[in-house]
Amino acid sequence: MATVTVNKTKIDKDKELVAVPRKAYEEFLVWQEKIGSMKTYTPTKAEIKVIEKSREEFRKGNYVTWKTLKNELANSRHSKSKKGNR
Repeated sequence: MATVTVNKTKIDKDKELVAVPRKAYEEFLVWQEKIGSMKTYTPTKAEIKVIEKSREEFRKGNYVTWKTLKNELANSRHSKSKKGNR
């Protein structure tokens, strides 16, 4: 394996240098090309309106956490099964 020396004065101060094996870099380039060629989804005006409304509700604190929802659903199923067994 060869040793590589990089002169720090040649590197832009706002950028960082990262060394990766050639194979990993080539795999990254193939992946990046695949991602770049994929079509992106453009939401309709109605979908954008719903998304914005949802974001506003979230900012206001009008939401339920995943943990709370799971617990409520589990409790709901549990209480229904008890009622059916009576």
